[in-house]
This record gives sequence, C-alpha cells and structure tokens, in this order.
Amino acid sequence: MLRAFDDYGAESGMIARIWRGITLKEKADDYLAYLDRTGLADYAKTAGNRGVTVLRRIQGEHCEFMLISLWESMSAVHEFAGENPEKAVYYPEDEQYLLQMEPLVRHYEVAQQLEAQQLAVEEKIAAKKRK
Repeated sequence: MLRAFDDYGAESGMIARIWRGITLKEKADDYLAYLDRTGLADYAKTAGNRGVTVLRRIQGEHCEFMLISLWESMSAVHEFAGENPEKAVYYPEDEQYLLQMEPLVRHYEVAQQLEAQQLAVEEKIAAKKRK
C-alpha cells in the first residue's frame, strides 16, 4: 500500500483533533456562544478544516464539552494550532468559563467515516442482495 506524508512527516489523510473542557452548568450556554465566536470561528477560517462537532454533557453542577474537529492533514492542524499542535489552543476569556485548562489535545487518524445517506444506500444494496 502506498502511503503519502505531509510536510511534517505525518501521514496525510483526515485527522480528528479532540479537545475537552468543563464549565459550571449555569455557564454552559454562554460558553457555547463564546466558543462559536472564538474557536469555532477560527476552525472555519482555517484552510484544511473539514468541520467540527461540539458535544456537551450535563453532569450535576458541571457541563463537559468535547470538540471533535476534522482536518484534511496534520499540516492543516498546524495551520490552526501552530508549531506544537498537541498543545490546546485557548482564548482570552476561556478562564472565565473553564474550571481547568487542559494543556493537551488528542489527534487521531480517521480510519473510516460513513455519512447517514451513504449508510442508507448501503443498506438498500445489502437488502437487494439478500433477496
């Protein structure tokens, strides 16, 4: 199998960047709005970004956020995160919302990704084959 590498020596291909943060429950909606104006806006402006999913979970008095951003390569991640892409990117007002500032993010190679429409087509094809 032929493998391609980007300018940083990493295999090129879709990369998922995962960041996690925790706020107080009563600040969750305000923090989501703040994320929209800061980090999510910067994701959208960065070449090579292929979208982001924002997850949130209320647990007692806290709200956990998880951002899963998709990037076309590690080079694109570097464009967003800078020289050290493992380091979390924070904005000036994050300290007003976050209970702790996790220093690192995680990156994963996207091994497979199925869209809902693609799944429906594949189910129809499989059903026809079973007949």
